[in-house]
Amino acid sequence: MASPAASPTTSAPNKDNGAPVDTQNPEQQQQQQGGQSSTTTPPVPTGSLYVGELDPTVTEAMLFEVFNMIGPVASIRVCRDAITRRSLGYAYVNFHSSDDAERAIDSLNYSLIKGRPCRIMWSQRDPALRKTGNGNIFIKNLDPTIDNKALHDTFSAFGHILSCKIALDETGQSKGYGFVHYETEEAADMAIQKVNGMLLNDRKVFVGHHVSRKERQAKMDEMRANFTNVYVKNIDGLVSDEELGSLFRKYGTVTSVAIAKDDQGVSRGFGFVNFENHEDARKAVEELNDTDFNGRTLYVSRAQKKNEREQELRRQYEQARMEKLSKYQGVNLYVKNLDDDIDDERLRQEFAVYGVITSAKVMRDDTTGVSRGFGFVCFSEADEATRAITEANGRMLGSKPIYVALAQRKDVRRAQLEAQMTHRSNMRMGVPPGPPPAGYMQPGMFYPPGPGGFVPGPGQGGPPINVNNNNNTSAPAAAAAAPEQQPDALTAETMAAVPAEQQKQMLGERLYPLM
Repeated sequence: MASPAASPTTSAPNKDNGAPVDTQNPEQQQQQQGGQSSTTTPPVPTGSLYVGELDPTVTEAMLFEVFNMIGPVASIRVCRDAITRRSLGYAYVNFHSSDDAERAIDSLNYSLIKGRPCRIMWSQRDPALRKTGNGNIFIKNLDPTIDNKALHDTFSAFGHILSCKIALDETGQSKGYGFVHYETEEAADMAIQKVNGMLLNDRKVFVGHHVSRKERQAKMDEMRANFTNVYVKNIDGLVSDEELGSLFRKYGTVTSVAIAKDDQGVSRGFGFVNFENHEDARKAVEELNDTDFNGRTLYVSRAQKKNEREQELRRQYEQARMEKLSKYQGVNLYVKNLDDDIDDERLRQEFAVYGVITSAKVMRDDTTGVSRGFGFVCFSEADEATRAITEANGRMLGSKPIYVALAQRKDVRRAQLEAQMTHRSNMRMGVPPGPPPAGYMQPGMFYPPGPGGFVPGPGQGGPPINVNNNNNTSAPAAAAAAPEQQPDALTAETMAAVPAEQQKQMLGERLYPLM
């Protein structure tokens, strides 16, 4: 990676300095919900840290062993899904002292926990602090090999970094852009001045102030409403740029015309015409769209960027899908346990007694054509479908009793099955249904400091701790595992044998399921 002090190469900055926001990422929710209207620097919260990029198997006990090396830990909470109770990959660690929290960031940020480099930042729980965008910069066109630590090392030269994040796709690969949030606006301005346009791993990067999603959307809406660039397709292959320009100059001053061509210089049948002002472009779109030109019916519209076209196509597809679903809501039935010899016509005949059928289909293997044992029957009225469910479900058809129910989307069925499995699992384990009350920290999440108030770390007289060893048996770790290993009965003798702080925790662990 090139050093930030290297001479930046010159280039025209890319105007599109926005990027999509991952709403499932708590750090981006903290950073990216606001613009840059305020000039005050947000104060750092006392002793509270966000720890991200965690392996799903990391527990509070493991984190306690890591962070209590730095100083006394007040509490630790691994955030989990409310239904499945699976780790969401991030946690909050609260120190008694902000100095200890700062040392934890300096010494533990990007260190390996269960084989993954963790990412530590200050936890900003105050909404006013989360909404400020001061000091937040956006970097794009990053080399895929640049990770969070490399990005942090590059930009830490310009000021104190509150957080640093590379955006990743579903497979964990870099999307080529990221965010750095500085403590001050001055540090952000310096980073933009020094790094924008320079080469990082042989790629010229763009660095600019982060613009919130709301601001980007407003800017895009304004550009769409005042467009001057026109897209034209279905152009005859023999039409030249000059001929196309002559057609559009009737409506106003044209600044450029370009028909797209392949490597051999042959027209690809589409092009772009740019006008000097919006009104002329709008009029050209209205009057030339769906008109004949050299024997071809032209399609003329406002020019769109690739991602905008993709979003529009997705929106149209989703709208058509929802319309189709609503059309068949309550009238489309799922029928399974069918004999192999039952075909579409037989299925229609069997259900025709319940009402008017619009379609009947037995699903078959694409290769062999053999029945897959289920199909769908669609009625014209919902009450007919209801009658068919009531009377046909469980009825013998051929050699088998058939199952009949309303057809459901695959994602709905999957969600219902997962909820049922979770409920049954919780019932077997004696876990009460539903998520815990808001703000409640479940048993096993609080850890008192050690007997000396401070557990010495490496260089302070204490041995290093193997974070990857799940069998560490320190007293705090054993206390954290207590909810899974609690005895059958809680007696006075058991309580007397443990310290007062642990007595409180043991009582809480027993009372919570009852509550």
